[in-house]
Amino acid sequence: MTYYFILGTTFLLSVIVNIILKNKFRIYSKFYLHSNMSGKEIAEKMLTDHGIYDVNVLYTEGDLTDHYNPLNKTINLSEKVFYEKTAASASVAAHECGHALQHKLGYSLLSLRNHLIPIINFSSMFTNIAIISGLTIFYSSGGKDSFILKLGIGLFFLVVCFSFITLPIEFDASNRALNWMKNKNIVNYQEYNKAKESLNWAAMTYVISALGSLAQLIYFLSFLTGEKDE
Repeated sequence: MTYYFILGTTFLLSVIVNIILKNKFRIYSKFYLHSNMSGKEIAEKMLTDHGIYDVNVLYTEGDLTDHYNPLNKTINLSEKVFYEKTAASASVAAHECGHALQHKLGYSLLSLRNHLIPIINFSSMFTNIAIISGLTIFYSSGGKDSFILKLGIGLFFLVVCFSFITLPIEFDASNRALNWMKNKNIVNYQEYNKAKESLNWAAMTYVISALGSLAQLIYFLSFLTGEKDE
């Protein structure tokens, strides 16, 4: 029951935050920038201002699908962010450029996360299988054979670490974006506050995901310590 409570609570919080996030973006998409710049133009200017000339700004399908791809060095912006000239589009476009700037500067946590991606992809594929089969073996052996269970928990531990490493990376990218927009007068005072609030709610999705993963890890560890609450 504890495990399903953790999953249910995490899922519910994620849904609530995503609803609030989408609502904020919907509201702030009605506020047009005094600088009259689209997300694409803002991204291109931020890259240029930081001496980044080998990153392309591209259009991508979907809603809130914006991301920076370090492999092909592209800023991928969703339709609304790419074309609209609002506080919401400005915040997202500049945030993704913040990741490109981190990449250029060799931001240590971003480099670490990029190196971990292949390992995390492997871990994610086998974590559930290892934990489920590990629990079966663990209980059928009367708690004597815990190797597979420990292996599964170890793989999940890597996933949790990845989630927490992501948090400062996202906050740092947002801070770089907000500082640049403010210093370059891309946004005025009111627009700045709207952009900041948008990015804060976007960051909350990562926070909830990380905390949910940590709670699951603690629950899995409770099997080994014998403190599991049925």
